Amino acid sequence: MQPLTAREVMEKAQECHVKFVRLQFTDIQGSFKNVAVTVEELERALQAKISMDSAVLEGQYGVRQRDVFLKPDPTTFEVFPWRPREGAVARLICDVVDAAGNAYPGCVRSKLKDSLVRLEKNHFELTVGAEIEFFLFQTDPQGHPIPCTHDNAGLCDLSPADLGENARRDMVLTLEEMGFQVVSSHHESAPGQHEIVLREEDPLGMADKIATFKFVVRTIAQRHGLHASFMPKPLAEHNGSGMALNLCLWQGGINALADEAGPCGLSTQAGSFIAGITGHASALTAIVNPLVNSYKRLGCSHLDRVLKGWSEGNRNSMIRVPGQRGNDTRIVLRNPDATCNPYLALNLIMQTGLQGIEQGLPLPTSLDQDVVAQRVPGNLGEALAALLQDQYIKGLLGEVIFERYVDYKKREWDEFHNYLHPWELDKYLTNY
Repeated sequence: MQPLTAREVMEKAQECHVKFVRLQFTDIQGSFKNVAVTVEELERALQAKISMDSAVLEGQYGVRQRDVFLKPDPTTFEVFPWRPREGAVARLICDVVDAAGNAYPGCVRSKLKDSLVRLEKNHFELTVGAEIEFFLFQTDPQGHPIPCTHDNAGLCDLSPADLGENARRDMVLTLEEMGFQVVSSHHESAPGQHEIVLREEDPLGMADKIATFKFVVRTIAQRHGLHASFMPKPLAEHNGSGMALNLCLWQGGINALADEAGPCGLSTQAGSFIAGITGHASALTAIVNPLVNSYKRLGCSHLDRVLKGWSEGNRNSMIRVPGQRGNDTRIVLRNPDATCNPYLALNLIMQTGLQGIEQGLPLPTSLDQDVVAQRVPGNLGEALAALLQDQYIKGLLGEVIFERYVDYKKREWDEFHNYLHPWELDKYLTNY
């Protein structure tokens, strides 16, 4: 059982011979970062007395410096299994607060925690599971990744074709030792591609686990001489990597998405929740598909996941409702990828779905029928334009997160456009 109080954290650290504690947090762009302290400083750290410049969180230096403080969540204390048992290293996931102890406006974890209050007021519980895909690449003698996969296996292949089986096993064992519940793991369809499925839990716990998952997977891959990449589309000729999110609403212990008498066995709340998400799909895409490269994955295969709508069997829809009903009824959001900020993504998905319920929006027509549907934005520029127009999403993010996120992504989009790509030289240099 994980420790629940600061005092229990101190005792656990002593019991496990911890020497260093990493105070981990996620910045606005979704990067997992940390400040390391020795165990002698742990008591001060638990009292939120470890400070840093807010620029680390926001991703840019402003005219004025702001001191912010890391406030550890004691329930997230874990000792890293791959470190020595003597002089061990542990971690605590932190919120970011100001000098008065109030949540800093740029803290994405605090934003998600605040949104859970709205969920409770509506007497709902939300559980989220994640199907996370990634590639394992070889490295050069200096340890730098090269775009050469470690095997040529395919979907659900096993050894000797699946050369990543041992690495993936160690990843699962390490994750489980750190409190994860892993449903399954397997080789995916592309060479060197893998998937690990995490069991559903509350949004904050899942956001913490997604952030930790990427860190753990890359660490274990490195120990096997490989590089784990969550880049959405690293290989032009193969499918990319996504992060499908399994969503389920509960009310009084009963699945609130299911209704035998409803259309397709779905409840009124399910229809409204789906409508709320699809109604903000364009702006959401800027958050759940945050890279220029994210859009090389969307719309570039037979698994497009780009149509604004839902279905039971249309592979092009961004939302799929699997055939199980009753307590197994769930909604699968299929377009996100693992490069997104999990705290922002889950916050906005939950809040837009709740808005649909509060407004009583009807269930949209299924894309299993012959209907014309719009697609999500085709590139990061289009997605950012949609985000700028969505006042509801802007309000949910707050001024600090919204402005810093958009500014950073605009610069990324401009940088991509100003870069001379080798394709342009190959295409135009000789003929023009």
